[in-house]
Amino acid sequence: MALNAELNVLKHEMVPEHSIMSEEDVKSLFSLYNIGQEHLPKLYHDDPAVLAIGARINDVIKIVRKSMTAGRAESYRQVVKRPKK
Repeated sequence: MALNAELNVLKHEMVPEHSIMSEEDVKSLFSLYNIGQEHLPKLYHDDPAVLAIGARINDVIKIVRKSMTAGRAESYRQVVKRPKK
């Protein structure tokens, strides 16, 4: 039996939906919350979900999780380069 060497982390039930936001959507987000890109939490460029969706450094990622209280919870992250050790 051959195993598939490629694993798509986004298909795992524990991984929430990840998507790259358009430039227009990012501007709307910043305007809505009166913030800048420096205010977003960070997500490293080599994160498996970031690699799976093809995001690049400085992209803003929208993450949608199922929430028992809210039904749906959205969060946003900026892709940054992982610092060298």
